[in-house]
Amino acid sequence: MEKSSGLVRRLARQAPALCLLLLIAACAKDYPQTTLQPRGDFARMVDDLFRTTVVWATIVFVLVEGVLLWAIFKFRGRADDPEPRQVHGNTTLEVVWTVIPAFILVAIAVPTVKTIFKTSDYATGPGVVQIEVIGHQWWWEFRYPELGVVTGNEMHIPVGKTVNLRMTTADVLHSFWVPQFAGKRDVFPGRYNPLWFKAEVTGIFSGQCAEFCGVQHARMGFKLISETQEEFDAWVARERIGSPLVNAGTVPADTTTPADSAGRAAKLAADSLEQAGRALFSGAGCIGCHAMVGTPLASATSLKGPNLSHVGSRQTLVAGLMPNTEENLRKWLANPDSVKQGTLMVLPKKLTDAEIATLVAYLRSHR
Repeated sequence: MEKSSGLVRRLARQAPALCLLLLIAACAKDYPQTTLQPRGDFARMVDDLFRTTVVWATIVFVLVEGVLLWAIFKFRGRADDPEPRQVHGNTTLEVVWTVIPAFILVAIAVPTVKTIFKTSDYATGPGVVQIEVIGHQWWWEFRYPELGVVTGNEMHIPVGKTVNLRMTTADVLHSFWVPQFAGKRDVFPGRYNPLWFKAEVTGIFSGQCAEFCGVQHARMGFKLISETQEEFDAWVARERIGSPLVNAGTVPADTTTPADSAGRAAKLAADSLEQAGRALFSGAGCIGCHAMVGTPLASATSLKGPNLSHVGSRQTLVAGLMPNTEENLRKWLANPDSVKQGTLMVLPKKLTDAEIATLVAYLRSHR
């Protein structure tokens, strides 16, 4: 008993510090997947609904607890109290405590149903950016069918314009979630689910798969990049070059030769590296899972891995797991399973340091 009392006293002494720590953690402003800082119209509707529910819940809590405390103190027992009179019902009181909760439920249900209907269908109209989202184990594919763009793990959108997502999955159940822009939406194999939103600010935001889908579910992230219309148009123009949705991924070969000797030597070196990297990309088995401009499978749209035609310009690698740097790419190619255990990227043979260097240079040159 004494040991138990000592433990309780120690916990009581530590409680203020723990409460302070929780309060400080709750005040953090840089949490990348917070739902409390809406940055789009969809998320703002959900946030307004959440705040409405919290307000009503607070009112109910204050009223119920207030009446409870009032009753405890007003009708507390005393030594000289007579036997209390038995009450078997009060019609007026019963009507009141039935009508008030019904009114509160209606006040919550009406905006909830309106929000559900408003956010459950596809967005239509001029200026809407159409994006197809395909979930894979464990990465995200984004296709812009009207713009001729295919990319992986980074979704670019123009600020101030509604984007309409048509979402499915190539394998198991996933769930698409960008906390600051929209609520999570499950995606299923063999069917399509809609989601739409409009970004109110520019910036880079984190997204995540929110439905357990296998051993690397927690590392199935992506980046949402909200940018100005001019920046978005420039990105589309770059991504269309070599896209499998444009001219079957073919790009005219650059046959020009710089006039100066230094420029000519640099181009010859780049061409040589391009040829060596392309040969290794095909010979090492990469081409079996990844489409790449300048290869026989440049036009493929249903391979297991992301399209790599512009991998050098992406900000992250491995579904948003690490920055797209030469060192990280080298680490990933040397041993993918050490970076992302259980990954479906399996190399047919262990690459040498020289091969990795050639492949890194080849991939990073594709911007």
